[in-house]
Amino acid sequence: MRVKICGITKPDQGKAIASIGANALGFICVPASPRYVTCAQILAVREQLADNVDRIGVFANSTIAEICQILQDADLTGVQLHGDESLDFCAQLRQVLPNIEIIKALRVKNSQALEQVDTYTSYVDTLLLDAYHPQQLGGTGKTLDWQTLQEFNPKCSWLLAGGLTPENILNALSQVKPDGIDLSSGVEQNPGDKDLSKVSQLFEQLKTIKS
Repeated sequence: MRVKICGITKPDQGKAIASIGANALGFICVPASPRYVTCAQILAVREQLADNVDRIGVFANSTIAEICQILQDADLTGVQLHGDESLDFCAQLRQVLPNIEIIKALRVKNSQALEQVDTYTSYVDTLLLDAYHPQQLGGTGKTLDWQTLQEFNPKCSWLLAGGLTPENILNALSQVKPDGIDLSSGVEQNPGDKDLSKVSQLFEQLKTIKS
């Protein structure tokens, strides 16, 4: 299972989290976020990582030019769109970045919100389902209604996010079968400051469900 830990800000924590088992790290490229990092900060983490760890930049309503510039300057391997990006925007970005992973995050308010999901699968590689919050784009600690996702089976791979913690991950994965999971606040001491003991606890839990 793919495990993405998002909101990395510190090089030593990024290195440790990858060594514990995370195969993708997320970097928040949204200046208004408490987990925001500059390209220089991302590169400092990148220097500590093996090449097989995915480095995903998280954007919200940025321009294609801004995304491409940060992607290049920070040596990222993927882009996560966490704002209100339209289908047309995703299609344009796909043309500009044909060989870069594009993840589209969707904040799921209710089951009706899932109806738009398959429309994105022609233009993105991966979907990420996060909990809806009227003011915050992510990292809220709120969980989704996992029962509504039991039959969720999009045409591309998808990640479950939204309030996941070491304590509830087994409950979530007993109800939902994503291709991967994404955690941020659930393994933190404070925004952007990860708790390595919680990360270790998460992977200990995941070991119990691996076939």
